Amino acid sequence: MSTAGDQLRVVASGEMAPAQVGAALAEVTSSETALRRFLAGLPGVDQVGADQRAAALATRSIKAAAKAWAIDTAISMVDLTTLEGADTPGKVHALCMKAGRPDPEDPSVPPVAAVCVYPDLVGVARSALGSSPVKVASVATAFPSGRASRAVKLADVRDALEAGADEVDMVIDRGAFLAGHYGRVLEEVQAVKAACGPAHLKVILETGELATYDNVRRASWTAMLAGADFIKTSTGKVAPASTLPVGLVMLEAVRDFAAATGRLVGVKFAGGIRSTKDAIRYLVLANEVAGEAWLEPELLRLGASSLLNDLLMQRRKQRTGAYAGSQDFSVE
Repeated sequence: MSTAGDQLRVVASGEMAPAQVGAALAEVTSSETALRRFLAGLPGVDQVGADQRAAALATRSIKAAAKAWAIDTAISMVDLTTLEGADTPGKVHALCMKAGRPDPEDPSVPPVAAVCVYPDLVGVARSALGSSPVKVASVATAFPSGRASRAVKLADVRDALEAGADEVDMVIDRGAFLAGHYGRVLEEVQAVKAACGPAHLKVILETGELATYDNVRRASWTAMLAGADFIKTSTGKVAPASTLPVGLVMLEAVRDFAAATGRLVGVKFAGGIRSTKDAIRYLVLANEVAGEAWLEPELLRLGASSLLNDLLMQRRKQRTGAYAGSQDFSVE
């Protein structure tokens, strides 16, 4: 009997016809035992190597012209986020206005990718954005803990979709994953994906609670096998949140999954990304690890609340030679 590692190598080699790939992956997800065997057979992550490569890529410098492009690209990838208990309709409305026109004095600044809010505020965001290209994203499935019954989680998703969400950011059951109940995690993501219909599903791994890079790789593959459109690092509520080595592991996973299946899955980095320098490092990482195809908002997102203002300040510096102050941009 072939091992999961053997299956992965054959699928990823590109030697299988599409129908064979589908059948092989269907077999992998057919039972808890098959999934466990497959995940156990994934190549282990060299922790030292991952840390060193991420650190080396973080030192890459880019020229001024490339930096101008990178800043605009990063702006277009931002999921402008507010996920606080004190959020109000007024705050969400102001956030949406900023999302569509980040710098009121400069119409050449691109809009952000999405506004991300709690389900009960999706209707406010939908109304504020109207026909804007900015998407409405909603966290769901008992965010951030994921501690609720599946029925409650699916009701959370339905509420967000009925209010007008274009995208859903769900959290996996980390307790189930860490206990080795991978099939339960897979089935829950599959159920949420089915409930989402045409809406895009981002699956939050909460990597700060997964403890090892091997677990990050296994969780990434579990989410992708279940139909995730994006895999996402963090809720932003747990430390550490997004880190470059974890991002590298996740980007390797989407690259290998694409090679195996032909399906491109996006990556969303969220939590602790506050500066232009941080954002550019993730763009470099994505380009070097997954490839140029991922340098689009359809496949790469930056979940943040304070990042946008720094991008705008750096953008103005690039154009005028003088730094703008944070007071020149709204703070939501």
